[in-house]
Amino acid sequence: MDTPDTPLRWYGDRYPGTDPAGIYQALAELDQPCFIVLTPEGIGAASGGFATAQGDGLPLLAAAQPLPPERLGSAAFRAAHGVAQPYMAGAMAGGIASADLVIALAREGFLASFGAAGLLPETIERTLARFAAEIPGLPYAVNLIHSPSEDRLEREAVELFLRHGVRCVEASAYMDLTPHVVRYRLAGLRRDADGRVIADNRLIAKVSRAETAERFMRPAPAPVVSALLERGLITSEQAALAHHLPLADDITVEADSGGHTDRRPLPALLPTILRLRDSVQREFRYAVPVRVGAGGGLGTPVAVAAAFAMGAAYVVTGSVNQACLESGASARSRAMLAEAGIADCEMAPAADMFEMGVELQVLKKGTLFPMRAKRLYELYQSCDGLESIPPADRARLEQQIFRRSLEDVWQECVTYFTRRDPEQLARVQGSPKRRMALVFRWYLGMSSRWAVTGDEDRAMDYQVWCGPAMGSFNDWVTGSYLKTPGNRRVADVAHHLMRGAAFHTRLAQLRTAGVHIPPTAADYRPVPLETPAHGSSVGLR
Repeated sequence: MDTPDTPLRWYGDRYPGTDPAGIYQALAELDQPCFIVLTPEGIGAASGGFATAQGDGLPLLAAAQPLPPERLGSAAFRAAHGVAQPYMAGAMAGGIASADLVIALAREGFLASFGAAGLLPETIERTLARFAAEIPGLPYAVNLIHSPSEDRLEREAVELFLRHGVRCVEASAYMDLTPHVVRYRLAGLRRDADGRVIADNRLIAKVSRAETAERFMRPAPAPVVSALLERGLITSEQAALAHHLPLADDITVEADSGGHTDRRPLPALLPTILRLRDSVQREFRYAVPVRVGAGGGLGTPVAVAAAFAMGAAYVVTGSVNQACLESGASARSRAMLAEAGIADCEMAPAADMFEMGVELQVLKKGTLFPMRAKRLYELYQSCDGLESIPPADRARLEQQIFRRSLEDVWQECVTYFTRRDPEQLARVQGSPKRRMALVFRWYLGMSSRWAVTGDEDRAMDYQVWCGPAMGSFNDWVTGSYLKTPGNRRVADVAHHLMRGAAFHTRLAQLRTAGVHIPPTAADYRPVPLETPAHGSSVGLR
């Protein structure tokens, strides 16, 4: 690179690093400005110091301002949720996004969503009691999943959240708005002393379709508001305030993720939702615009940096957290995830929306679940009930998949739904196909449960939600301490993804100034954290 026309010079306490390790060290000290200078040995990099047009220091080629990870994304997101960095660990149902996971990240200044979906109310209530006792005043969210076939569970979850004063909910898998999610949002509306409309109940909606995103970006629908008011579920003041605010504070654009996903690429989906947000904002002129974040496929610092570069206010991770020690997944499931590659995922029928043909993304390496679940759905489509399943197929189901008679499975379903949701049993009356669906859903539900409990006898039936980000993460950490499953902690992963994203953002800034960093110095690699406090100090190689 030629010496610039303007004779700027750099001065500092340390001689610039000119070898790959020295250049990397300077680039990775993100709390300091970084200077690229011309030395007798070639291009060098230094952190700290200053530049001036006077004197006989080293010629300055380019400079980058300090870029700690908290400067990425939206300051408004950090302020609204009381977090140190614009990073969120999304919910994974069945408690896979566990209380331990949420607590560990809250203590490090990150937002995490407890995977309440699929759990009984008493289990959720015990977890909320833990949060109150162990992280009082710290941020956390709880997942509310759309349950079109189990309306009671969604309703009871919202009642539980309101009773315990849960102030942030992550709404996921919604295809349309329900009275329950609207009620949660509106029940927290009020005016402050200055007359401003305040929403005490914050809502983060995870979506993958523009039409769904728009529903959450707009105020609550008037007919739903009126119905809630008539039933006494919100006050007249809350009903009157409903049109002043969007239904959701934040929209997470979910791309190719684990679990429920439309597998849409983030570079195509995120700009579309951002433009939609801007259009809705021009229409309603909210005092605080809806923030748009990104999730799905974010398993490396480069991917996280790219999401912020595209305009994401915050990022959401999922699969990579499931492989961490604090997740609710079993040790065997975590080990399977740690060996996954980018292509080791497949779509399979979803238990909660089985009859609708909705699929989710799961791990296929080391498990027969995707193949077996698809076979169940094929039989569901072709048969009118359990009695019409061809004898040879029924024998294979009972011997290989269920390992018991279908009648025994049905009796277990009766016991389960009698406790959980008796309405499900009422809907079966006179509908053999509906009865068959519940029996098949038993396998889909138990397969995810076996993966959580680590049932060794059912290892080949594990349903492990996973997206390609898991394989990308595994490739990135190869050769580092995070390659070993026993070293993976959610706070470490969060800090390294964010710090690495800032590192790669700094590289992009220098590239636009014409600086070419050697490839061996341009790859952020995770090393053990020196101090755990909000990423203030990270060990550098």
